[in-house]
Amino acid sequence: MFTLHELQCFNAVVLDGGFQAAAERLHRSHPSVFAAVSKLERQLGLELLDRSGYRVQLTEAGRAFHRKVRFLLHEAEELQTYAAQLAMGEEAELRVVFGDLCPLPPVLELLSRFFAERPQTRLHLQFETITGPWERLLEDEADLIVHRVPKSDVRMEWIDLGRVALVPVVAPGFLPFPPDTDITPQRMQTFTQCVVRDSARNPFEQGHFLVEGAPRSSVPDHLMKKELILHGMAWGHLPRFLIEQELRDGRLLSIAGRHFPGVVEDLSAARRRDRPHGPVADQLWDFLASNAPVLRPGLGRVARMKRPPAG
Repeated sequence: MFTLHELQCFNAVVLDGGFQAAAERLHRSHPSVFAAVSKLERQLGLELLDRSGYRVQLTEAGRAFHRKVRFLLHEAEELQTYAAQLAMGEEAELRVVFGDLCPLPPVLELLSRFFAERPQTRLHLQFETITGPWERLLEDEADLIVHRVPKSDVRMEWIDLGRVALVPVVAPGFLPFPPDTDITPQRMQTFTQCVVRDSARNPFEQGHFLVEGAPRSSVPDHLMKKELILHGMAWGHLPRFLIEQELRDGRLLSIAGRHFPGVVEDLSAARRRDRPHGPVADQLWDFLASNAPVLRPGLGRVARMKRPPAG
């Protein structure tokens, strides 16, 4: 009867096109991989690989067999993950990272309800900005993040918690001309733009909403960014949940319009899809899913400037 090791060796040879590359992938010697695949063929009574060319190719029988092997290896990985989860027991600590787009009151209210019933598990909270939450999750420094998520990354799974609008704003008197809905990036080029620094050690992407050629000031978070803008030291985009009162009372003015439309981001809870999770982490995941969405709809609308009346 063939073994899981022999199937893994066969799969690696198919994926990498040769025995040496497969050996490097599996951290095995070339002869041991070659012997495992040859033994598999003898046991099956099938020629799975055509070794006559520069690259090893599947035979017709090998192609059909490989389809089943891929499915079986995936199931074996799932079983291994499940066994790891069972072995974990209840976690002593869960590491949660809040991103800079996370409104703290509604999310903390949820977490406080959850952890009040699980005093044996300590909540370790951390704050990161821009792509920092993704890096912490992908480098296994967090069990869960609450932030915007790169949904094309197959390593992550997510639960949408609501939408957060980012609004371009200035303080009254910051601009030497009346703000209107047709302000262009060229007109804003001489004014300091405030941006939040990416806390990732190796940032995943370039900055957002940047006006090319404009002077910039950088800050560690949106709270400090808000203060700089309120004091007329810069302009920039801020989460609507952070500035609703200031927009209402006129201490901040939205300049959202045709050229600066603002943006709406999905706020999500995310975790690794390809890692085992302990029982408390799974309970938290289910709890968040059953309580989503957690943000009120108004946070997902960009506050737009009213066009001045004609005449």
